[in-house]
Amino acid sequence: MVENFIYYLGLVLVIIGAIMLANRLKVAYPIILVIAGLLISFIPGLPAMKIDPELIFIIFLPPLLYEAAFAVSWKELWRMRRIITSFAFIVVFLTAISVAFIANSFIPGFSLALGFVLGGIVSPPDAVSAGAILKFIKVPRNVSTLLEGESLFNDASSLIIFRFAMVAVATGQFVWQEAALSFGWMMFGGLGIGLLLAFVFLEIEKIFPTDVNMDAILSLVAPYVMYIAAEEVHASGVLAVVSGGLYLSIRRHEVFRTSESRLRGSNVWESFVFLINGIVFLLIGLDLPEIMVGLHKEGISLSEAVGYGLLITAVLIIVRFLASFGALFTTLIMRNFINVADRDPGMKVPVLLGWTGMRGVVSLAAALSIPVIMENGQPFPHRDLILFITFIVILVTLILQGLTLPGLIKQLDLPESQGKLMSEEESEHFLRRGMRHVAFSYLNENYKDRRSENEYFNKLMDRWEQEDKEDSGHIMSAEAKEIYFETLEQQRIWLREENRRNPDIDEEFIRHYLTRLDLEEERLRI
Repeated sequence: MVENFIYYLGLVLVIIGAIMLANRLKVAYPIILVIAGLLISFIPGLPAMKIDPELIFIIFLPPLLYEAAFAVSWKELWRMRRIITSFAFIVVFLTAISVAFIANSFIPGFSLALGFVLGGIVSPPDAVSAGAILKFIKVPRNVSTLLEGESLFNDASSLIIFRFAMVAVATGQFVWQEAALSFGWMMFGGLGIGLLLAFVFLEIEKIFPTDVNMDAILSLVAPYVMYIAAEEVHASGVLAVVSGGLYLSIRRHEVFRTSESRLRGSNVWESFVFLINGIVFLLIGLDLPEIMVGLHKEGISLSEAVGYGLLITAVLIIVRFLASFGALFTTLIMRNFINVADRDPGMKVPVLLGWTGMRGVVSLAAALSIPVIMENGQPFPHRDLILFITFIVILVTLILQGLTLPGLIKQLDLPESQGKLMSEEESEHFLRRGMRHVAFSYLNENYKDRRSENEYFNKLMDRWEQEDKEDSGHIMSAEAKEIYFETLEQQRIWLREENRRNPDIDEEFIRHYLTRLDLEEERLRI
């Protein structure tokens, strides 16, 4: 037991070291982690790292989905809702269907139901991998928003396909009427349960007194409660977490009501997601020896299995490219009839979207969740082959697409234009001017008579009137600080309202300035 603990502790250190190396090399850390796990798996004598398949989804998916939903901009998500929806649902379904028929046609013993199981597993691209790569390269905001938004919902659609296919494999039949009703309940039930529980969590924060630690803990508990509650009633736990996370994201100032709570919660989530992402990608490499043993039992040669994996990988890449250019041509047609997010996307963006189909966390979790023995007592057919194909798909897309994506982005030389959105310089000038105006107006309306009484208050007003950069925290009395905190709160209110009513400003800049206000308040409270 002690030896295993030391081994797991060592894996955490490996994760940290691998990500440090990735940052040093400017390579996406999922690539380094998968390779590290693969190398460690060949070291003899090390204990196998196994997780109960039923716990895979519960442990890893809820926090990763919740964090992604909490971080994405709802305003940008809504602006690009049509193309995001098409990629998250239509493209996933087309991908799963393509994989199912190709697997059924070219892999011996693969039924169509098994093909859909595999299609549901490998159809959703991984946002973590793409995000880790894109942080080193600047791309237009609409591209990053599409990738983020797609990842939130494609997990749900792919897992719904996976679940129905698993039922078909276990029972040997597929009733379309029942499937349609179940699909509707999974979709709308999941959305409803997520929104309901998010509302309950928000009311708990309002009614009961909480401190900074309680706020952080409640935020960690929320996605697990949403996911488990939805799954217990056979709704989509993924959609429950996504909808609940988006609802709370819009009201984040009510979830974390103080600057300290917001800053602490952000740090807690960043560290937590960092760790579980590292564990998942390391698991991909560590799981190979066990998969190889299963392949040997099935009597499938390594070369055959690799060939099947490369075939499915090629199908995924081709379908995504076709879907990307299909979306382009649809946009060019529909812009004549409706408002679209980007009226002139050009030919470069579809190429980039077509090459951002790296697979990762969700595919691994789905594959590992396949039971060894079905409820009827029979072994699940071709389980190890499905695991191996999934492993090849993840490995090849991560290494091939992940390593070449930065070079492709530079080669495409995408414009930094963000359509109707203000540029970074325009946004900064607009927000700084607006914040100064709000602060100066608030002080003049409520405390103008105090200027003649206190020199420190005079300095406080000059700070906003003249944009004084002097660190005035040490010369302000407790009374002046409280008034200053009131001013900061007025600026927060203005920023949130401006984000809601101004479609031309990127929410990322709004959040940046909200964080600066929190840091300023905490600096003065020390």
